[in-house]
Amino acid sequence: QVQLVESGGGLVQPGGSLRLSCAVSGTIFRLFTVGWYRQAPGKQRELVAIITSGGNTNYADSVKGRFASSRDNAKTTVYLQMNSLKPEDTAVYYCYVGRDSYNYWGQGTQVTVSS
Repeated sequence: QVQLVESGGGLVQPGGSLRLSCAVSGTIFRLFTVGWYRQAPGKQRELVAIITSGGNTNYADSVKGRFASSRDNAKTTVYLQMNSLKPEDTAVYYCYVGRDSYNYWGQGTQVTVSS
């Protein structure tokens, strides 16, 4: 059974930083695309960052230059380093692992950017 366990969310002031982690088990991690999505209240879930099994990374335009995602295949963990956070980054952040028709999601972690 595939499990995704997220950690690292919380409350941070504008301009601050947070690092999210997602530990994945139950799958051949290195073969899967991994990444992060987020959902703000009243809005649809949107892509934040995605990393292919080959290491290619893409980001939403709204986070380019501020967020950086990485994967550690040995630790089967995916990370999201978030810098220069803005109030509009406030959302529940979900870890994602997928390949072909298989898609898995974490339980979500709340990130709140507020003074």
